[in-house]
Amino acid sequence: MDGEVVALSRVIPDPAARDHLRFLTCGSVDDGKSTLIGRLLYDTGQVADDQLAALERDSRRFGAAGDDLDFALLLDGLEAEREQGITIDVAHRYFSTARRNFIVADTPGHEQYTRNMATGASGCDAAVILVDATRGLTAQTERHSRIVSLFGIRHVILAVNKIDLVDYDPSVFDALASGYAAFAAGLAFRSVAAVPISARQGDNVVRRGPRLPWFGGPTLIDALEGLPVEDNRLSRPFRFLVQYVNRPDHAFRGYAGTVASGRLRAGDQVVVSPSGKAATVSRIVTWEGDRTSAEAGDAVTLVLKEEVDVARGDVLALPHARPASVERFSASLLWMDDRPFTRDRAYRIRIGGRTAPVRVQLTEPEAGAAAGLDLNEIAAAELTLSSPIAFDPFADDPAMGGFVLIDRETGAVAAAGVARAALGQAGHIYPTAEAVSRRDRSRLNGHEGGAIWLTGLPGSGKSTIATALELKLHARGIRTVLLDGDNLRHGLNRDLGFSPEDRAENVRRAGEVARLFVEGGVISLCAFVSPGIAARQAVRERMPPNGFLEVFVDAPLGACRARDPKGLYARADAGGIADLTGVGSPYEPPSDPDLVLDTLAFGPETAADRIIALLESRRWIPAA
Repeated sequence: MDGEVVALSRVIPDPAARDHLRFLTCGSVDDGKSTLIGRLLYDTGQVADDQLAALERDSRRFGAAGDDLDFALLLDGLEAEREQGITIDVAHRYFSTARRNFIVADTPGHEQYTRNMATGASGCDAAVILVDATRGLTAQTERHSRIVSLFGIRHVILAVNKIDLVDYDPSVFDALASGYAAFAAGLAFRSVAAVPISARQGDNVVRRGPRLPWFGGPTLIDALEGLPVEDNRLSRPFRFLVQYVNRPDHAFRGYAGTVASGRLRAGDQVVVSPSGKAATVSRIVTWEGDRTSAEAGDAVTLVLKEEVDVARGDVLALPHARPASVERFSASLLWMDDRPFTRDRAYRIRIGGRTAPVRVQLTEPEAGAAAGLDLNEIAAAELTLSSPIAFDPFADDPAMGGFVLIDRETGAVAAAGVARAALGQAGHIYPTAEAVSRRDRSRLNGHEGGAIWLTGLPGSGKSTIATALELKLHARGIRTVLLDGDNLRHGLNRDLGFSPEDRAENVRRAGEVARLFVEGGVISLCAFVSPGIAARQAVRERMPPNGFLEVFVDAPLGACRARDPKGLYARADAGGIADLTGVGSPYEPPSDPDLVLDTLAFGPETAADRIIALLESRRWIPAA
């Protein structure tokens, strides 16, 4: 390393005045990513004397460059990486030139660690994709390029490395550059530049060198310095993702989070998404004190003038530019689980600050994927949530449109994805905020609204208990509505059959009806077999806080058969009903219900009294 470049990087008068470029390096294993970054650090004067001495020692012990320095050892910090000569984790390094500050993510090349590479892509402005000149384009090169495109990186530099091992042959470089350009034409890149380099020898990385006279393009560092930094968060609509409801005492309620995009001023009106409730920002609180405004990247606590329901995962937006409220959307998924995707496995989605159950349906694999979805493969999908979320496509706002899927059984991240477009409804449809709040309705009624969800096998006694309960509550002046499964099957849900999908839809619709009554301050008595745990949980999550009670009407199958008030079991035994719950179709009992009623131990009147006692203890209704 000659002294001029080192001196250049150490006499910058005002480093804070330079902009920042975040980029990652990726490619197949052994393409030389760590060596390249080590060379960049060394040739830009970022290696301190003690680090250089350690590198010299480590090169003699671990190095693969003979008597020369092995620059990869500046990054391969894990002992396992040094022993194997590969990068396992994502390593971030920082360096500067006279024109720009850089943050670089060295990501794994081995197929086994592609998920780590996807993590490294998050938040980067550009990607340097390495290709070994002796091996050419590989499947991993193409896979990494698709992932880079998927996660919104629009500027790519193809670094054809190890050009020294092909005697600096321009024809090799030209063939690889043209081949990659043809492949990348189908991706969403705005710019693709190709440069020949030798990371080990230093050719065309920071200095041009004498061995590539035929190449008239930039060095790698020149190409990186010339890329645009496109931070358009300030120009996007205002989005504030609520991460925490801060209530240290009865006098203060604030909503903490980070401004994802746009600007906000104290006194602005905001809308809570997805509920549609409006409020005015009275204070913008920070650790240093109140501020008059906040913008993208600021971590603040917002205090609202009006009392509105805001929960973690909600999004605050300006009324004229709010996100859509959707339950279904299209997406692209990168599968990150060792276990392949299956439709019968339960998943949860974490998008923005919200986590919710989700149903995933693959629509078609994207290029390079098999018919299913295995580790490291990409596919298009449709996602259906149990309740609406505030929605912006990833292309409009990565902070809103990026998400992960979580396997509900293992808790592991199963996939990373980007939201594409809302489905099933127009993106300009928003919930209308109620003029009369649920709290006001509760004061008028003298009791809370809520849903009492009675679930159990056919013949367990759900409807009988619900009827007895309604009579007792009516006698005490409590406003109720009785929603019975058979009644809804004759009207609202008459178009549904008894397939697993139709049963889930039956419960979803019933839950939506119950929720509307709950918001109106009414206690909904819901008697439904509702055999699936996931469907019942989805209803619970749609209800207001402390607005749902799951009551398990527990009666063994034999007792239900003996009662058989509607003759269902007799018809099922005769072959007239093929999918009766408990006979031809499974029932999933609640794992943690709010109340269990043993109908062998007591009758419907006592069961109704026990529910009333629970309502009093939860303060839904006043004590008698």
